[in-house]
Amino acid sequence: MDFNVKRLAADAGTFLSRAVQFTEEKLGQAEKTELDAHLENLLTRAECTKHWTEKIMKQTEVLLQPNPNVRIEEFLYEKLEKKVPSRVNNHELLGQSMIDSGNEFGPGTAYGNALIKCGETQKQIGAAEKEFIQSSAINFLTPFRNFLEGDFKTILKERKLLQNKRLDLDAAKTRLKKARAADARAVAEQDLKMTQSEFDRQAEITRLLLEGISSTHAHHLRCLNDFVEAQTTYYAQCYQYMVDLQKQLGSFPSTFSSNNNQSLASGGASISVPTIPVSASLPAAPGRASSGFSELRSSSGSRKARVLYDYDAAGSSELSLLADEVIMVSSVPGMDSDWLMGERGNQKGKVPITYLELLN
Repeated sequence: MDFNVKRLAADAGTFLSRAVQFTEEKLGQAEKTELDAHLENLLTRAECTKHWTEKIMKQTEVLLQPNPNVRIEEFLYEKLEKKVPSRVNNHELLGQSMIDSGNEFGPGTAYGNALIKCGETQKQIGAAEKEFIQSSAINFLTPFRNFLEGDFKTILKERKLLQNKRLDLDAAKTRLKKARAADARAVAEQDLKMTQSEFDRQAEITRLLLEGISSTHAHHLRCLNDFVEAQTTYYAQCYQYMVDLQKQLGSFPSTFSSNNNQSLASGGASISVPTIPVSASLPAAPGRASSGFSELRSSSGSRKARVLYDYDAAGSSELSLLADEVIMVSSVPGMDSDWLMGERGNQKGKVPITYLELLN
């Protein structure tokens, strides 16, 4: 009991001494021991690392989950150490809606079939997004969070101890200056020697921890590479899924355009279905380019051709096309082999051969 009382009294005395020293320093009434430049630079570097790690981590979380309410919910689950429930993401929701509507309109119809194909692709992108988020959380966010909640908290703890040891040292220096009697000076000198030793030891411990920030940077660099690799894989998957979908949709746009022609015949406003912009992705009819088009290019005549797909001219030198219309085409010397000169009445312009079928 007596020991505890004495210990509490000693702790209270130490706290009071530090408080007095800190207050007098702020008021300019006491000198302050400055840390060496190297240690100050290490402390600044550690604070900078902490600041930007927090900022990068926060913005990455926003990127992976833009919905703030969901982020808060996931944070609460994490704090409660409970498993976050699996969610259907926006791509998957869109994909399922497309598939359901496609089945409703009929998988055998052009529109229904296209909706189903688009829906399946959206669900593939949704699955790829989940893999990207999971990989980024494990290989990028978790190491950053571990640094903030582990290594940096240790640094903060040791830095606080260093601050206390520095206040003890300066308080001891003040007591030595105020000591007048020989025995009081002897006690003050002994106290100063002890506090100096404790301060130097704590400064060394703090320095070693702060120098470990270089290892943290190296580790975070590896994590950054993992994050970039995960992004690359995700975007490459999405691109490939969309290219494959584009090729699938390119196999039946003429069926769509028949609906447009019906609306034109009835006098209604036509709705142009977007065409596939990459002509190389459209399937060519067997033997078409190798026979009729080769003969046409080698002659100076012209041929009738049926337009297979809608085409929007990319410039004044090109001719816009409507699926199923018939135009005259001819070859012009020096023109790219993938193009012909098309004529519709008084209109004239380049047209891509992949959109045409020569007529006998």
